[in-house]
Amino acid sequence: SYINIARADTLKVAVASNFKHTAQLLSNTFEAISQHKIQLISGATGKHYAQIKHGAPFDVFLAADSLRPKRLEQEDIAIKQSRFTYAIGKLVLWSPNKNMIDGSDAILQHNITRLAMANPKLAPYGMAAQQVLQQKHLWQSLQGKIIRGENIAQTYQFIASGNVDLGFIAYSQIKQINNKQPLGSHWLVPQNLYTPIEQQAVLLTDSPASWQFIQFLKSPQAQKIIKNAGYER
Repeated sequence: SYINIARADTLKVAVASNFKHTAQLLSNTFEAISQHKIQLISGATGKHYAQIKHGAPFDVFLAADSLRPKRLEQEDIAIKQSRFTYAIGKLVLWSPNKNMIDGSDAILQHNITRLAMANPKLAPYGMAAQQVLQQKHLWQSLQGKIIRGENIAQTYQFIASGNVDLGFIAYSQIKQINNKQPLGSHWLVPQNLYTPIEQQAVLLTDSPASWQFIQFLKSPQAQKIIKNAGYER
């Protein structure tokens, strides 16, 4: 007798550093409800974009902006009509020191020694941080104090390790899944100070497994995980 066994695929997913933890939670759920496996490769969105252009064998790209997925579509590298916004990211100024930030941007006006942020050329959260500092007319005066991480994960490490007192990261990085108060002190940056961080996904291979993963990301189950992790929809 003929038994139809659906082929189990391993999907290679390039994911923006800020979304790595959330993508892991989503992957676990997806693997449990489908027979497919997910391999996550995290890094700066700009770096992933360059790798994809040079033929890196990714199936799905979860970017931290809409610019790179749009470009891949225009360059006929991404699968048409697969691009959509899976999350809106939020920028936060954070310090592990609970007395450092008073819930406002006051600390930036004072004498800070070093401020961490992701590289604006590679990381959308770094670009957002630059926009905030420009809006506050602090971009020029703080140039000598800015420590740039290659991506948002490295930026978080600079601050968490105590090498830098404070910095701009993704809100999702300090929002614990059990909704406890985030550690340390922070200022959730008003969204009118930077261009919305519209995080878009796009398919790079046209396979049933890839489409299934994209459909899953749009599901209420996945959206709940994304919202709980500190993102808007």
